[in-house]
Amino acid sequence: MIKTAILTISDSRTKDTDLSGKAIMALLKTGDFTVCNYEIVKDVEAQIKDKIIHCADSSGVDLVLTTGGTGFGPRDLTPQATLKAIDKRSPGISELIRAEGFKKTKQAALSRGEAGIRKNTLIINLPGSVNGAKESLLSILEIIPHAIDMMKGKGH
Repeated sequence: MIKTAILTISDSRTKDTDLSGKAIMALLKTGDFTVCNYEIVKDVEAQIKDKIIHCADSSGVDLVLTTGGTGFGPRDLTPQATLKAIDKRSPGISELIRAEGFKKTKQAALSRGEAGIRKNTLIINLPGSVNGAKESLLSILEIIPHAIDMMKGKGH
């Protein structure tokens, strides 16, 4: 099982009103994923970075998925926080998310989401809208298990 943390980045959402986080959880139930951690994190760069680091270093998760904070708004700080938390970028994942999203809407080009690795944890930023989060995750879902295996030294 792939141990997963879901972090919804929002100043206004609660677990009751967070539709994108719940949509991600529902999609993960169909695969080899188990959600170990689900939290709402304020749109504060240091808090986002610290929570990603905590999940990667202390929670023992294989995968951290964030939803929200990837756009052009003044409070959209998730990509910057992610870059400060990771050891290595994984631009192909973000490129694939944007390329697949662009097939449905040109607004996908406005996503600044990042992906990368911290130690043995894969971190991926997803958009905050329900459709954006679902479609983005579906575009990469099949490659995640292989990515996790590679991080754990299981080869190509």
